[in-house]
Amino acid sequence: MHPNHNYKLTLKWTGNKGTGTSGYRAYDRNHEILIEGKTTLLGSADPSFHGDKTVHNPEDLLLASLSACHMMSYLHVCVKAGIIVTDYIDNATGIMTVNKDGSGQFIEATLNPIVTITDESLLTKANELHAEANKLCFIANSVNFPVKHNAETRV
Repeated sequence: MHPNHNYKLTLKWTGNKGTGTSGYRAYDRNHEILIEGKTTLLGSADPSFHGDKTVHNPEDLLLASLSACHMMSYLHVCVKAGIIVTDYIDNATGIMTVNKDGSGQFIEATLNPIVTITDESLLTKANELHAEANKLCFIANSVNFPVKHNAETRV
């Protein structure tokens, strides 16, 4: 039996301009994400929803979590397969739709990793390992929309 892993953070709203939520435009969507022992993340809403475009929004963080989790899972399966990765960059994209009632959801994310390996004979295997990494990714296993992969591997 594997143990559970517990995570804890504090989210603090910092957007009260003096009158609280007295009106839809009377407050900022700014907040801080505080995790003990870590740098504070500044957040807001997406600019489309009256947020600050200079800080991270929840949608950014969801996509970043998917990308980072896939990368860590991928590096792990490469080690197990004897593939040496020397560089990894992902230009991830996501699509969110907003419904008439104001609710919404992501409908897909696409990870576009560009991976550099040392052995040309392992290019095909390196590309195939993205499917295995996806199966292992905690975050991809936690979302209810498809996470696609459009990987490119180089030597």
